[in-house]
Amino acid sequence: MNEMSGAEAAVRMLQLHDVKHVFGLCGDTSLPFYDALCRLDHGMEHILTRDERSAAYMADAYARVTGKVGVCEGPSGGGATYILPGVVEANESSIPVLAITSDVPVTSRGKYPLTELDQKGLFRPLTKWNGVIDRPDQVPSTFRTAFRAMTTGRPGAAHIGLPYDIQKQAVSEDLVWAQAEHGSFPAWRSAPDPTAVEKAAECILSANAPVFIVGGGVVNSGAMEELSRLALMLNAPVCTTVTGQGALSSEHELCVGVVGTNGGVIATREVVEMADLVVFVGARAGSTTTEHWTYPSKGTRIVHIDADPMVVAANYPTEVALIGDAKLALANLADAIEAAGAPLRRDGLDGKAVTARAKAKRRAAFELLCNDDSMPIRPERLLNELQKVLPRDATIVADPGTPCPYLSGYYDFPEAGRYFLTNRAHGALGYAMSAAMGAWYGRPGSRTVAVMGDGSFGFTVGELETIVRKQIPLLMIVISNSVFGWIKASQKVGYGERYFSVDFSRTRHAAVAEAYGVTAFQVADPKDLAATFKKALAVDGPVLVDVISQPLQDTAVPVSAWMG
Repeated sequence: MNEMSGAEAAVRMLQLHDVKHVFGLCGDTSLPFYDALCRLDHGMEHILTRDERSAAYMADAYARVTGKVGVCEGPSGGGATYILPGVVEANESSIPVLAITSDVPVTSRGKYPLTELDQKGLFRPLTKWNGVIDRPDQVPSTFRTAFRAMTTGRPGAAHIGLPYDIQKQAVSEDLVWAQAEHGSFPAWRSAPDPTAVEKAAECILSANAPVFIVGGGVVNSGAMEELSRLALMLNAPVCTTVTGQGALSSEHELCVGVVGTNGGVIATREVVEMADLVVFVGARAGSTTTEHWTYPSKGTRIVHIDADPMVVAANYPTEVALIGDAKLALANLADAIEAAGAPLRRDGLDGKAVTARAKAKRRAAFELLCNDDSMPIRPERLLNELQKVLPRDATIVADPGTPCPYLSGYYDFPEAGRYFLTNRAHGALGYAMSAAMGAWYGRPGSRTVAVMGDGSFGFTVGELETIVRKQIPLLMIVISNSVFGWIKASQKVGYGERYFSVDFSRTRHAAVAEAYGVTAFQVADPKDLAATFKKALAVDGPVLVDVISQPLQDTAVPVSAWMG
């Protein structure tokens, strides 16, 4: 019987699941795993990061743009705690990220070894699946279980704890095999109950003004064509959540744009108000999307399509639930409506006309400010100049704060698919720079742009070294306004302008970037933006543009709580 070490078995299990990139940070307890990665011929690239949290964000974005499982790793103790924020974000965003954390030896448990903690207890409530290995023969089955859990049903994150001594012990080669389709998601799609599909078709056809609100589940499942077919068949407007952007091209005649508290505008909200029936697809109908369950109103009829039955009817009474993969559910629903042969109500909503009016109204509001020459630079001006120079298939990664609502509200993404990434499940700062690195590894042919506030820059600045070392050609844009703007804007509106502990000193971000070896520019005059962006895009390698910007509390940011 041929044998290999536990660490070698772990590497082979990744290889068998078609993993090509691993993002992580070294540590004492990971030495056998690193040695196996060094010695074996496996076809994977390891990207050494400067922070385990960054590694998890890289894996998250990599998974979002590739449809494959993102893999990150870190050592025991602090490494396990540092990697956790990115794992939580991925899990709550239904993105399959596998976090492998090495651990103290099994034989040292309970003896107070350095870096011991209860990894299984730590990750249990924050992952879809979680396991710490106790015996070497469990290595292959644990990896198979993790990949199966991450990619089937509602996708999510998994964690594997890999003790140091297990990595050095023998595993039979006969145990090392994989179910290959679990390397990508969604795997083993399930279709909704045919009876429910027929009922949903009848329900939608009976409505005068059906409107779709679609979330990230549509993009995760690759259901863009099916959504377009059904929407066109019904002439029904399609609104998106923040993570649902890309479900339709922004140029699609039924794509209204983002709704909700973050990036939604009055024009898109009005479309939801018109609806007598809302079809939620791959969206949880949470507080952000529905403006705290106000739009749609409680009296609106609801059809809800989702792979996770627990999100359906959590917030709205639901007339028909379709539990299953969005791609299959939308295709089956379109077939059922087509087979019914029922005419659309002639007195109903003209979806194309409603969408065109909403787009025009949104654009008019944007154009009031997007050519403004005032200083500090308005975010609208920044977006306007960026839209002019970036290619259609640019991948933009945004941090919370100023970037997310502005890009969601006003930037047009003309290509269907995942071209806008942001961490809206928990909204932690420090996502954009690291996630953009992962997105570039997943889609190296696309111009990748990270847009962050200066608060977020401070969280993740160390990864500039990784970017330079790996020569990742990111365009990084820092919106520099010397404030944790989201909180200050909330203090302005909700707390009588009692500003407390939200302002900080301005950093010369361009100088910092140059110290790491990044080509950098600073822009203070909006008239210089266009020329600076063109110069930045001509740079062969990573480049950063530091934009001296209007503080968020003084802007006209599309956040409903501050829109009057």
